[in-house]
Amino acid sequence: MAKKDDDKNYKVIAENRRARHDYAIEEDLECGIVLMGSEVKSMRIGGTHIAESYAAVENGELWLVNAHIAPYEQAKTWGHEERRRRKLLANRKELARMWKATQREGMTLVPLVLYFNHKGIAKIKIGIAKGKKLHDKRADEAKSDWNRQKQRLLKQNG
Repeated sequence: MAKKDDDKNYKVIAENRRARHDYAIEEDLECGIVLMGSEVKSMRIGGTHIAESYAAVENGELWLVNAHIAPYEQAKTWGHEERRRRKLLANRKELARMWKATQREGMTLVPLVLYFNHKGIAKIKIGIAKGKKLHDKRADEAKSDWNRQKQRLLKQNG
């Protein structure tokens, strides 16, 4: 998701940085999200967290559960619940593929990034992921440390 210079509407709202550490992401999918007006306004000014949230397929529909969108102060009468379940929009084929993936052992749907696309529409990227074991996390950390050290050595010698 490279940001273009002329793409002034593109804006990352919330990112789940912990997801790539805790899960091995097999594939990802962009979904729309059904929001209220006060939620969109609140997302534009910040205060949104998706770190503790997850996605679930229930009754043939895709839902985002436990995502936090801060209340919008100017919308006191028609506000929104902070942690309500929000419906995600995906086509039938993608929905069936996600449902099959979650039925396999250890697979889950993890929200990776919540953002406004170049048209200004709120989108969420969902990853089909498998939880990492402790030794997998250690191996990834050792690999990244080695790459960082290698870059330092190349920078000093070059």
